[in-house]
Amino acid sequence: MEWKKGKGNPFVRGIRSRLRPKSMPLNVVNDRDGSSRIILTDPGGSSAEVLLYGGQVVSWKNERREQLLYMSSKAQLKPPKAIRGGLPVCFPQFGNFGALERHGFARNRFWSFDNNPSPLPPANQQSTVDLILKSTEDDLKTWPHSFELRVRISISPGKLTIIPRVRNTDPKAFSFMFALRNYLYVSDISNNNTWHQIFSEVRVEGLETLDYLDNMMRRERFTEQADALTFDGEIDRVYLNTPTKIAVIDHERKRTIELRKEGMPNAVVWNPWDKKAKSIADMGDEDYTTMLCVDSGAIETPILLKPREEWKGRQELSIVSSSYCSGQLDPRKVLYGDG
Repeated sequence: MEWKKGKGNPFVRGIRSRLRPKSMPLNVVNDRDGSSRIILTDPGGSSAEVLLYGGQVVSWKNERREQLLYMSSKAQLKPPKAIRGGLPVCFPQFGNFGALERHGFARNRFWSFDNNPSPLPPANQQSTVDLILKSTEDDLKTWPHSFELRVRISISPGKLTIIPRVRNTDPKAFSFMFALRNYLYVSDISNNNTWHQIFSEVRVEGLETLDYLDNMMRRERFTEQADALTFDGEIDRVYLNTPTKIAVIDHERKRTIELRKEGMPNAVVWNPWDKKAKSIADMGDEDYTTMLCVDSGAIETPILLKPREEWKGRQELSIVSSSYCSGQLDPRKVLYGDG
């Protein structure tokens, strides 16, 4: 018997379909306060937790169950406050770079599951979730532009990937800012001033020689002079025309967090330090010592979308074990090496 060209043996197809692993449903946990958490896992043992409130990643752990993201000891995980920690989505404004509420309203809204993430391919629901936020009547009163904001959040061994997309569903063009605020959990950053720079506990590589806007100096423009960023006080800077890869080297934890990004030319570095931290109601007084924000964003030059156009970005956070046999990780290998 002959089978029609391209159809294949129906018996074999039937066997394959039965052997093919079925798609597992999302692991959604409903908490007592009525909120919902999505638990993402990968076979290697790493995990992440995502809230529908803010569409926000609030936990990311490696295969040894070590927490990689900072979460404030005073964080409120429900409305109306934004969640301080994890990975907030800032849209359509970053910080106070506009007339809207600080960092925009996306992080203060309840998102929905996105059942049609096309044109992205279908994903494993154990390790990936697709979320969507659409403009509401209340949003249109403060920001009169109709939109769809989507994020795909995925984990794999040693990696957390977020793919944001913004579609203009308005009859008119609009522009917006976008940022992913990465609250990284690091070693005691306040120890840096007791070390020689080359042995610094926490340092950021990849921003040297770049121009930046200093938010502590009314956004005055400066050029980075240091070979690497180290920390001994408050910092709040928007770096311009940044590379696609930035490294946060944590000497004490013997690991490096690599940030790779596409479609987001700016990088923000923020730590409030001791005095500012005490003035932030939802932040513990000593929390600043173990957190560092290194963000991806399109801030300096807002993104312009015509009707029905879509913008797409990408961010990957990767954990790389670091060897400190000589007391210093070669930043060239971190920034320009393979992988």
